[in-house]
Amino acid sequence: MNWKFFSQKKADATKPKKSKTREWLDAILFALVASTIIRGLLFSAFAIPSASMEGSLMTGDYLFVSKLAYGARMPMTPIAIPFTESTITNLNIKTYWDGLQLPYYRLPGLGKVKIGDAVVFNYPAEVVPRPVDMRVHYIKRCVGLPGDIITIVDGQVYANGKAEKNHPQAQTSYIVTTDGNNLNPELIQNLHIEVRQQLDAANYEMIIPADSYNEFKATAGIKSIKPVIEPKGAADIRVFPQSTLFKWNEDNFGPLLVPKIGTTIKLNDSTTALYSRAIEVYEHNKLEVKGKDIYINDKKADTYTFKMNYYWMMGDNRHNSEDSRFWGFVPEDHIVGKAVITWMSLDSEGSFFSKVRWNRIFRPIHSVDQ
Repeated sequence: MNWKFFSQKKADATKPKKSKTREWLDAILFALVASTIIRGLLFSAFAIPSASMEGSLMTGDYLFVSKLAYGARMPMTPIAIPFTESTITNLNIKTYWDGLQLPYYRLPGLGKVKIGDAVVFNYPAEVVPRPVDMRVHYIKRCVGLPGDIITIVDGQVYANGKAEKNHPQAQTSYIVTTDGNNLNPELIQNLHIEVRQQLDAANYEMIIPADSYNEFKATAGIKSIKPVIEPKGAADIRVFPQSTLFKWNEDNFGPLLVPKIGTTIKLNDSTTALYSRAIEVYEHNKLEVKGKDIYINDKKADTYTFKMNYYWMMGDNRHNSEDSRFWGFVPEDHIVGKAVITWMSLDSEGSFFSKVRWNRIFRPIHSVDQ
């Protein structure tokens, strides 16, 4: 007879049971650990707060972002309150401790960033000093890879001399000339047209979705619709690199080399204007210009070799997007992941019954094939 079996059963019977409180605490702890792993290594949820990606992605869209797509970025600020923003805005209280910072490291991913991908990243041009992974999240479409030469001619983006395809629902602004009569506000709302400004009694600047363009153009009272394009050579000091050395604007820009790891550039007035932030802020060097000489880390330098890859990102709503044209490159250590699906979409201007955009629920987010 197996006496050991009975003794084991007796020992188990005398083992005290967990209280309900302990069971709940264990369940909550397990859920926190599991969700932290999923959020950190697999997927995260983000909301789109602005119109810079319309009409491909809309204000009020809630997205799942795949961290597996490019490889999960390991936390650089490991001590932080999970599932919170980096700052409690109303009280200006940090939800992290930056006393411990880890070096940038990314796990292997399913692929690499491609032109046409909708990419979520930490905003690189933040003025408030805080760790990279604690900065505000942006979403834009990648239009330039490391080593590419980016040029914009009359609003058309070129990478290495090849014209890039826009998203089929990409938007830009137009000058709309009418017969002088008032426009129907209900029509404007139904067609999701944004009136940016009224120039005079008959002319408006508007952002018109691609799906609404033909219907609006055929509306009685519309005499002409012409795209707004800033002329070549009309310098806009708001545009990167905010230097009088370059007569660039948001529609006519470049050519500009997107830095790639291992690429070496000559240092002069033009290149320091273009790449000083990458050299100083993103790659943590001391750069000084003394007369005609340039010093990096207190050593005279004629060239600089980049230690990291960079990307060029632009919004699909080209005339209503603060993107790389205004603040420059996105370093690889700022990239969070690839937007893959819209799981919810809410229209802030909709009524109670029309607030949810049902046609956008669990809608895949496609890259633009080039």
